[in-house]
Parts: sequence; structure tokens; C-alpha cells
Amino acid sequence: MQNFEQIRAHVAAHYTVRTNDPYLVSVELSLDQGARRQTIYLTELQGDDDRPYLRVSTSIAPITGLDARRALFFNWEQRVGYLAVSELDGVPYLQLCENRPYTSLTAAEIDRIVLEIGGLGDRMERTFSAGGDLF
Repeated sequence: MQNFEQIRAHVAAHYTVRTNDPYLVSVELSLDQGARRQTIYLTELQGDDDRPYLRVSTSIAPITGLDARRALFFNWEQRVGYLAVSELDGVPYLQLCENRPYTSLTAAEIDRIVLEIGGLGDRMERTFSAGGDLF
């Protein structure tokens, strides 16, 4: 994958697209035989070296009332992704993210990241929201 338009075309052909904006695509994954859903966001970032990166992210839970220590222990145990905080409609949310340089991306790698971040994000959401399915 050399640019965001190639990534957009790939995910549009394989997933249910919810948002389709310049340098932002969101897809909805169906999990647990359709019982749960997880929205995944794909965006383009410019690195410090001016190379383009793909960020794959998903919202986990509002950070208000969340035990940050518990979240960081959970993050330590993971092999993929990292935790971050961003705002959605003025509310800080815990996010699961993964950044990859375009130079290492193939269609199979994009699928692997989307499915891995989506599945892990849903498991984290269950943990931090007492089984809820907000995203």
C-alpha cells in the first residue's frame, strides 16, 4: 500500500464503511456472531521523518472514573497496540491504537491489524465497561 486511497479502496471492499472522509475511514466490525460491534478508525499521519503512517484505532471507554493503573497493566500484557487518550465530543476516551509506516503495509497486514485491534478493543471495552458495547 503506497497511499491512503489504496488503503481506503481495500477496506471499502472488505468491511462495512461508516465514515469516509479525506484521510479518515471508519469501519464497523461484527463480533461474537453479530452480538457485538466495534468501530475501527483508519487515519493517515505524517511521522517526524515526513513518512506517511497508518493509524488504526478504536475507542474503549470514557476515561472518567476509569482506573488508569488497571488500563496500564492491561496494556503491558498486550503484544499489539498501545493505549492513548483522545476526546470525542469533549469527553476524554481511552483509545487502543497501532501505527504502521506505509512502506510495511500489505492488504493482508491491514486486515490483520483491523481485526486484531477490533477484537482486542472489544475485549478491553467489555473489561472497562462491565460488559457494555458502546463502540
